[in-house]
Amino acid sequence: MFISLVVLLLITLTTYIILNRPVFGRNPAGDRLVRIKQLSNFKNGAIQNLSPTPVKPDEVSYWQILRGMMKKNVNRIPSFPLPSLKPIFTADHHTKIIWFGHSSYFLQIDGINILVDPVFSATPSPFSFLGYKYFKGTNFIQPEELPEIDVILITHDHYDHLDYKSILKLNQKTKIFITSLGVGAHLEHWKISAEKIKELSWGDEILVGDLKFTATPARHFTGRSFKRNQTVWSSFVLQTPRHKLFLGGDSGYDNHFKEIGDIHGPFDIAILECGQYNSNWPLIHLFPKETVQAALDLKAKVLMPVHWGKFTLAMHDWNEPVISVVKAAEEKNLKVTTPQLGEAVLIGLHYPDQQWWLS
Repeated sequence: MFISLVVLLLITLTTYIILNRPVFGRNPAGDRLVRIKQLSNFKNGAIQNLSPTPVKPDEVSYWQILRGMMKKNVNRIPSFPLPSLKPIFTADHHTKIIWFGHSSYFLQIDGINILVDPVFSATPSPFSFLGYKYFKGTNFIQPEELPEIDVILITHDHYDHLDYKSILKLNQKTKIFITSLGVGAHLEHWKISAEKIKELSWGDEILVGDLKFTATPARHFTGRSFKRNQTVWSSFVLQTPRHKLFLGGDSGYDNHFKEIGDIHGPFDIAILECGQYNSNWPLIHLFPKETVQAALDLKAKVLMPVHWGKFTLAMHDWNEPVISVVKAAEEKNLKVTTPQLGEAVLIGLHYPDQQWWLS
């Protein structure tokens, strides 16, 4: 009995110590929590999607998901280092997008530098030894090599979008952080100044110079530990003096894409996820055909697929998402741009479409 009690206490203490590591962040409290509880979609102690969105179907167990993730597929990892170009950060008069892999990309608009969902760590995980390491060739840029950042935009708090170590390295060169409501609790826990944090819930807007950021709905979930949906997950509309961009974050398919397109569209480009999907979690990520349909719903002139090309978080082949989304877009006569890592997309001028993933 005594030995069992000691073991239980040790397990409890170890769990407490682990879950209090900085990487896990902090759930909202105080005035931030009051604001979250006032949201119309906060019910039963958590933020809700616009449509019922279970993370997995009832007939699928977590054991089945784990077993599927452990199943061998040699094509989940590319057999060659992914090609990249040296990013050019020199400011010009173009609206520029530079993709760093997965959902991290750099925007340069009228002299304003914006970094979206920066993840430069080897694994999108709270522990370096958990999960697949980034693909060879994808660590071609480090936070220290980036220019001064006016805005870091964080769509939600999952590890493949909000990376603790990257945020620490970028803090001193970043003026403000624009985030979904509640994510500021993590940032403040990591010693980011509260004055630098601007949190938006769906429908909220903020101006940075001549740029307007509007938080819009997504269909997903949040949480860095066991308690889910205590912070908001968002997509964002970015309005510039000349262009309009849709920054998708993570989302499953639903009516919100058409509603955003009707209210805010048309868009010059929609940056949408197209990877890490599976029938075991069909409502929280877009399948390739849904990515194309979402772009059409948004009334986007061009689709740029992301959320692939750096990490493996699902069972499919590493390049299946982009192969499938390009094919689906061709069938719908939708223009797609597929830049190499580090290559610039220039809105209205240059849309790279080389199929480099077939090398």
